[in-house]
Amino acid sequence: MMNKTIRIGTRDSELALWQAHTVEKRLNDLGYKTEIIAVKSQGDILLDKPLYELGITGIFTKTLDIAMINGQVDIAVHSMKDVPTALPIGIVQAAVLERANTLDILVHKGNLDFLNGKGTIATGSLRRQAQWLNKYPNHNVVDLRGNVNTRLQKLQDSDWNGAIFAAAGLERINLKPSNYIDLDWMIPAPAQGAMVIVAMVNDEFCREAVSELNDIETEVCTHIERQFLKTLEGGCTAPIGALAVFIEDEIVFKGVLFSIDGKQKIEIEKTVPLQEWKKLGFASAQEILENGGAELMREIKNNLKK
Repeated sequence: MMNKTIRIGTRDSELALWQAHTVEKRLNDLGYKTEIIAVKSQGDILLDKPLYELGITGIFTKTLDIAMINGQVDIAVHSMKDVPTALPIGIVQAAVLERANTLDILVHKGNLDFLNGKGTIATGSLRRQAQWLNKYPNHNVVDLRGNVNTRLQKLQDSDWNGAIFAAAGLERINLKPSNYIDLDWMIPAPAQGAMVIVAMVNDEFCREAVSELNDIETEVCTHIERQFLKTLEGGCTAPIGALAVFIEDEIVFKGVLFSIDGKQKIEIEKTVPLQEWKKLGFASAQEILENGGAELMREIKNNLKK
């Protein structure tokens, strides 16, 4: 069976292709034959609308899901934070690769004076917008869409003071500029910095091949974060951050839910023994929902409908 070629589906942005080639190289090293098939996603095509207006979670993954279901590709590689918490019927998570940097960073234009006064920051993420406005309430946040290269260019061509990026994306394709600061106070998106490979549930050959690339620590941490997100019903839209990390034989979890304007913030921090990981995301989200989170989620959904 080793002579079967595994067709790897990916978006055609530079970052997505880097991720697909990384998986390809690791599969080749294990002796598997591969082929990369790039597909344009709706999320890449519709750049004039903010993500949450596009109305579906999985705007970046849907095209590849369809290509898999139609048998055009065997597996797909995604930034895990783009993947909806509920996968389409017939598609399963086959491996999570070792996590990269989880931080968000602010790319600026060499002058940070605006942090003490008024400023304009760009991001397409409600989570980043809410956290930024929570810390800098007198700043203005504008929408920024497109792949990493497009967004860096838009920042250069604009009069904005800075834009927020995931560190991992810029590091992977060597685009991290020298003028940036780490936003270590900002809670990342669930599964930020992790890459996931999905396969068809009935494709035993590909699932087995890919499972050799799985990193158990990253799998556990991202499971907790995504369970937290799913329980809060975040999808791609609500301002939700989550981060789980192993520290010796414990797991430290931080989760947060904001109002869109950043004025309301409900957060939780828990440390549990390793063996209690399975329900940690769920229990943390339940606590947030009971502490005003359910009401806040309703408000957010109503605001987004407008």
